[in-house]
Amino acid sequence: MRKYTPIFFITSAALFIVLFLNISFFEHVLKIYPLEISNISFLLSLALVLYALLVILFSLLSFKYTTKPILIFALILSASIQYFMQSYNIVMDKTMIENTIQTDMKESFDLLSLKLFLSLFFLAIIPSFILYKIPLHYRGFKAELWSKFKLIMIHLALIGVLLFSFSKFYTSFFREYKTLRLYTNPIASIYNTVAYTYEQYKDRNIPMKIIGEDAKINSPTEKKRKIVIMVVGEAARADHFSLNGYEKETNPLLKKEDIINFSNMYSCGTTTAVSVPCMFSVYDRDEYNTQKGYNTHNALDILSRVGVQVLWRDNNSNSKGVAVRLKYEHYKTPALNTICEKGECRDEGMLVGLDDLLNNTKKDTLIVLHQMGNHGPAYYLRYPEKFKQFSPVCKTNQLEECSKEEISNAYDNAILYTDYFLSKVIALLKQHSQASDTAMVYMADHGESLGENGFYLHGLPYFMAPDHQKHVGALMWFSKTFPLDKNSLIKRSNNKYTHDNLFSTLLGIFNVDTDVYETEMDILRN
Repeated sequence: MRKYTPIFFITSAALFIVLFLNISFFEHVLKIYPLEISNISFLLSLALVLYALLVILFSLLSFKYTTKPILIFALILSASIQYFMQSYNIVMDKTMIENTIQTDMKESFDLLSLKLFLSLFFLAIIPSFILYKIPLHYRGFKAELWSKFKLIMIHLALIGVLLFSFSKFYTSFFREYKTLRLYTNPIASIYNTVAYTYEQYKDRNIPMKIIGEDAKINSPTEKKRKIVIMVVGEAARADHFSLNGYEKETNPLLKKEDIINFSNMYSCGTTTAVSVPCMFSVYDRDEYNTQKGYNTHNALDILSRVGVQVLWRDNNSNSKGVAVRLKYEHYKTPALNTICEKGECRDEGMLVGLDDLLNNTKKDTLIVLHQMGNHGPAYYLRYPEKFKQFSPVCKTNQLEECSKEEISNAYDNAILYTDYFLSKVIALLKQHSQASDTAMVYMADHGESLGENGFYLHGLPYFMAPDHQKHVGALMWFSKTFPLDKNSLIKRSNNKYTHDNLFSTLLGIFNVDTDVYETEMDILRN
């Protein structure tokens, strides 16, 4: 069988990826530069630039024993990214890289499908097998080094000529349409993975910043203890709460309670990995980054330090670093969660045993319950059968195969289950409201796209994410004796608030006085 040099493998793989694994990229490009006579030359040049960049990248990484493994990896990576881009209209920016890394195996299974396997089989496995079987002719280190040098120089020159020849187009492409670059496959994902890894490596030795060391509780000598349950919702967008005017009755139980609904709450990020640590952080959204979040004490650390008993129960992946210094219990498996069915452990399982826990302590207590909530794309798995009130429902994780009505119905049934769960939290708190001042705070981590403008799930960069991914459900409930001006709070409940307000609000609930507390950021007081 004829043998081929590394250049053949490199150029063939690059061409295949441009032609078959960048469909999503060119679909978005065509929305801005339609297939018209005036644009055809530029579109061809764009394909050539992408091809040349891939050739240069593969040439730099390919040596005698790495050529085939590198190219096979690139094919599998590109095919995988292409599938998720096409199916859910995601982009692989640094936030999505972080979210992917922090996704556990159980969540990953929700994304598996026959369509995914078929896509990988035809666009990655078969090409990789062909590439593997073709003999490679390696002509020696010096000969291959010179050959690759010439290949890189030729393609660098090609890029230069194309950028110069179509400078008018590329000026707008790079300045005005930066988001298009996030769809280049696999260049964007590789670049952002390297950038994310570098940031993690660079900041790995950042010392832990302890804040609020001056914190103390200012309270009357004779007072009831406080019990607060903070529910962190998952992927619950505000406009699907009937409390916010949604046409379907998704909050039938909460509307019967004396709750205060915050109709204008916005998230810190569009992923759990960003929003959950950010919402408990002292940093606002503009200041926050993962390194600061993980290496700075948060509101829960301060509360624990001043004597509040803090417990985190999790029915999601994990606390994203928030509860690493606190008592933490994982409720996503039957090991602790007693309410599980068909591999799905229910949020209400986190309530089991809390009554005894509260009866056995006299300390101020904060319990954080991190929901599975509306975690997609398999919304139909997120609620027991008896909550299937809205139908027909989408019973697949291939959301693009379902109608908008089916997707919304499945999603709304999960919101309905959250309504039930929160009503049970309130019922539990009512049992302790005579001896204690009790409160529930509910705030979703981010919203969710359900097919609007072709977007599904969440995780788009904040600057380009639609409100559906940022405008979140949020509400509070307080016992009758809770020391609070409820009428004033109700009047302010339609004001715009964000996750940035939670830090000072949690400290304010327990009357914690510290230099990092800001009265103007406390929802209960401003």
